[in-house]
Amino acid sequence: MESLLTLVISFGILMAFALVVFCVIKWWNMPVIGVTPVSLFTFIAILFTSGLDVGLIMFPLGEFPVYADTASAPEYGFTNPLAIEFGFWGFLIWAFYFLTSFYFCVIEPKVRFFEIPLVKLLNNLVIIGTCAFTASLFLVYLPSYIPEIGDGESVVTTFYVIVFCVILAAAYSSTDIKFVKILSVGSTFLFGALIILMWASGSIGLGEMGANISMLGGYFTNLHKFVIPINAYHEFYLFWWFAWSIMIGQFTSRFVGGMRTQYLLLALLVIPSIPLGIWFSILYHFSANEISTTGLLNAAMIVVGVTFVINSLDSLIRLYSDNLSITTERFGKLPYIAGNVAVLFSLTLLFQSQWLQIQWIGAVVVGIYLACVIFIFATKRREVMSLTSSPTENTLDFSRIDSVH
Repeated sequence: MESLLTLVISFGILMAFALVVFCVIKWWNMPVIGVTPVSLFTFIAILFTSGLDVGLIMFPLGEFPVYADTASAPEYGFTNPLAIEFGFWGFLIWAFYFLTSFYFCVIEPKVRFFEIPLVKLLNNLVIIGTCAFTASLFLVYLPSYIPEIGDGESVVTTFYVIVFCVILAAAYSSTDIKFVKILSVGSTFLFGALIILMWASGSIGLGEMGANISMLGGYFTNLHKFVIPINAYHEFYLFWWFAWSIMIGQFTSRFVGGMRTQYLLLALLVIPSIPLGIWFSILYHFSANEISTTGLLNAAMIVVGVTFVINSLDSLIRLYSDNLSITTERFGKLPYIAGNVAVLFSLTLLFQSQWLQIQWIGAVVVGIYLACVIFIFATKRREVMSLTSSPTENTLDFSRIDSVH
């Protein structure tokens, strides 16, 4: 089973990168415009906070020692732990989000593949399942970040209540798209404030910070080694990114504000990678020097982690609710919130018990990618190859760029 999953994710990644290259070459200079275009800052904020979750805050301090232990895991020996952490989160894998954002801006309005009933059902099941997986990760890692509650390892009742409240907040936030935008921008500023707080608390000098950042070069000089799975844990990460890719592209595509194709790709590869590189470099200082984060720092990380979870969930709840016409206008706000909370909290418990796995969801997404390519080649090849712009109605509305900052 594991070898089959490795083949599936390796094929999916190579297919996705091939499609990225094709789209950039074919539509190099085309302005890409969504149905609700916003400024570049707002778009990146929405993408960054929707496309990342609590793992960004909670994983690295526990992962650095694992990547450094090359005696137990020699496959990590080709570069340093900081470069590996960055490679699991940054730069190249953001090309997945470029591909799906571009597709839903430019190609899907002509193809309408995701309106096919079976595809629509599978896509929304993926979105709902990944929402629950995000909440389950938060639940699993809470004990280690709030050791004052329980024994620091076990998930106790209080943590279930916290996760329930987070899901409730996300469901409420999803009732109005303005909440999603405001929370995305607010989460971005909170993350920036956390970076500054951690930097100051760790007493990191500019020289040491520069030395840590230079270690990220180990990723770029070994870029090819991050394309296909290094091991089972890297495979888990890649399935995780794949599981997110379609739904994040589908949600964020509506906000693309007219960048040309090559600049959209460049923006998605570079801009999110800058704060990620700085964040990981600061956390690596804490790990390498065995500096504790208990107290204020832990509390700050939890606050930002919670906002990231809410931000990720509200975007995805909004997406699948719109897709399935489960709206507040149709059912009312209270039934809408109650239904979403009930479904997501139940699925969260299934993921937490390991009954469901993100690898299965990622494998389904690889299948959707492949089916979409085959569908276009067989039925819509001429229409797609003749595309020269985003949908006309988007370009007509381009002057109404949102000014949320």
